[in-house]
Amino acid sequence: MEQYLTQKLRKETVLRDPIHTYVYVHHQIILDLINTSEFQRLRRIKQLGIASLVFPGAEHSRFTHSLGVYEITRQITNHLEQTYPSQELGDGLWDASEQMITLIAALLHDLGHGPYSHTFEHIFKTDHERYTQLIITSPGTEINDVLKKVSPDFPRQVAAVINKTYPNPQVVQIISSQIDADRMDYLLRDAYFTGASYGSFDLSRIMRLIKPYKDGIAFSIAGMHAIEDYVVSRYQMYQQVYFHPVSRAMEVILTSLLRRAKDLYTKSLTDKAVDSSFIPATLLPFFSGQSTLDDYLMLDDGALMTYFNAWQTVDDPILSDLASRFLNRKPLKSVLLTTESNKYIPVVKDLIQTAGFNTNYYTAENDSFDMAYAIYQPNSKKPFTQIELINPDGTTVELSTLSHLIQALADKQAGDRRFFFPKEMLSNPADDLFSGIYVDFQQYLNNNYLKAPKI
Repeated sequence: MEQYLTQKLRKETVLRDPIHTYVYVHHQIILDLINTSEFQRLRRIKQLGIASLVFPGAEHSRFTHSLGVYEITRQITNHLEQTYPSQELGDGLWDASEQMITLIAALLHDLGHGPYSHTFEHIFKTDHERYTQLIITSPGTEINDVLKKVSPDFPRQVAAVINKTYPNPQVVQIISSQIDADRMDYLLRDAYFTGASYGSFDLSRIMRLIKPYKDGIAFSIAGMHAIEDYVVSRYQMYQQVYFHPVSRAMEVILTSLLRRAKDLYTKSLTDKAVDSSFIPATLLPFFSGQSTLDDYLMLDDGALMTYFNAWQTVDDPILSDLASRFLNRKPLKSVLLTTESNKYIPVVKDLIQTAGFNTNYYTAENDSFDMAYAIYQPNSKKPFTQIELINPDGTTVELSTLSHLIQALADKQAGDRRFFFPKEMLSNPADDLFSGIYVDFQQYLNNNYLKAPKI
């Protein structure tokens, strides 16, 4: 049924979108994939996790982002087919037969994200990319059923694009590189919904600059400044949105909440006095480390929020308090950490513990760093594909060798380390039993042993 892959709809489906105005669906297989239960599940998973607690408009989903990545990829592949069609095997130009697998991989690239993706992954050792490939290749999923209509091997080919092992580097780089359809959509979409205008860049210009060559995708050297603008926008979004200290504070609470529930479950296995009846059946496989793909697909943001709401009334005071803090947006406070301040952390943690807060759950040291642009290093564990500029004669040059701006950003980690602690430690209860402890704690802040607290 190879013809199914290119089968056109009698009438195109057009979806409204605030970023791209419209998302156009012309092929039956794309519409069929969108209508699967596994893809519809992405409606119930927020693109930015807990960031809506800081940026109230950031309620957009993985579903809308995935459609956006598909639409950018559709426009890119149409541009390549019209402008740089391959004339003979091995000429380095665009092979039109690769369009559909590129579109499908773009649409499905985030299929395996779970609730509050990165926090959930950290606690339960899951991997959204592995789950994406499992959903695509596992018999019995609706996604797999659709893809197998093309050929028995087609699901594996789509998964290879996600896994970056697909033999055509052009297909892989359109979806996964340092300037790809995925990043371009989430930067514009996240900027729009958070209200962060510095995440904007000239998408239409960049798409017109794309040129295929034998090793992948390059960009016309004439448009270098549009590429610079994209890199700077990405840098700004990480520093101002993705690494926002209050988002990280709420993520610490979410991490502690899930970890406390897991710890209580583990203790209940050997201590019958510890109650773990509050843990729903859908979470038990993850606490026991024996989850299946079906278990994973049962979870979304709404499911976890329902559990957290119920946990506010459990007998365990730490779990109920953390659930309340998360649901009612009561973030921890934080201070910047330096090499000098490291030695004071044990002291201030002792003060926090003495004040009645279990430091295993109410304190955390958090690093958030990112590189705006990484120069290709083939021997690194996960080498980044560098951004190549292409000259009129077909030769290529790596972006940072020409751009002084990118040179300034390249291979430089930007971000900070923070120590998170309960806001109560900044209060001054006059007659409280622990008032002296609070005063001592605050002295470490006031004397700059730790950097001044931030919002």
